[in-house]
Amino acid sequence: MEKIAVFGSGTIGSCEATLITGHGLPCVVVGHSEQGLERCRNAIARNWDDLIAEGLAAEQNKAAALALLTVTNDPAALEGRTFVFEAVAEGTEQKRAVYQAIERYAAPNAVIASCTSSMDAEILAGLAGRPGQFLIAHPFQPAHMLPLVEVVRHGKTAEETVSRTLALLEVLHRQVVLLNRSVPGFLVNRFAQALFRESIYLIEQGITTAADIDRAVKYAMGMRYASIGLLEYFDAVGYDLESAIARNVYPDLCGTTEIQKLVKDGLASGKTGQTAGEGLYDWSRKDAGDFRRRMQRPYLDGVRAWTMPE
Repeated sequence: MEKIAVFGSGTIGSCEATLITGHGLPCVVVGHSEQGLERCRNAIARNWDDLIAEGLAAEQNKAAALALLTVTNDPAALEGRTFVFEAVAEGTEQKRAVYQAIERYAAPNAVIASCTSSMDAEILAGLAGRPGQFLIAHPFQPAHMLPLVEVVRHGKTAEETVSRTLALLEVLHRQVVLLNRSVPGFLVNRFAQALFRESIYLIEQGITTAADIDRAVKYAMGMRYASIGLLEYFDAVGYDLESAIARNVYPDLCGTTEIQKLVKDGLASGKTGQTAGEGLYDWSRKDAGDFRRRMQRPYLDGVRAWTMPE
């Protein structure tokens, strides 16, 4: 098992430490000021108190986790650490200094996994003395609870670095998406920005309100895609329906869209794919009953509110 550390005692760092110790693994957190370290200790304790209040943990779990935790401003505490999550402020000079400290004190084979939410992997790798052992592992707040991590490699990332990162994140019960190269916003923030832009446009045009947009997301899109994926849904509904919707939403773009190339190449054959096994997903390998149940699962509480006839 990796010997884990977190460099950074802010919100992300404290949540990462909560996650790591919550899996029974020792964790060293390195900060840069006594005030910051105290905030970190308090944040980790508060995270555990919240879990206890929800019945997800007990006081003994909190005590055992805190006993696995070392919070210090001395980077020499990184000695022997083989995996370090970097969670400091978004600035190249600050990150460069942190990478130098990690490479000085941690184990020679230590992986550095940056928690950056916005910086390019190639730029950050250029700050590291051993770029082959560097990649991005971007979590989402609250990082100890929200399961997704975006792992972003760069041109010099070693395969061993990727495999070790994926193995550790699996132990930590994270869901991982792997990007083969860095793009601005990675995946989730790109999706979010697309929704945000369209939402602001609809409000500016007087078409609807912020509250109704949020209601549409919470009670349609959010519920739907919580149990089945965006592209899984697209594949299941079929290209004919989705292309008809697309022609109505943005008719000027539909003559030359890449989606037509996908269909031509057999990558998005929709309902044909469900029978032939040639969609974005191979439907010949999917369990139709499982798909149907997953599609219905988010709506069951609504059905429980029905006044059933007797």
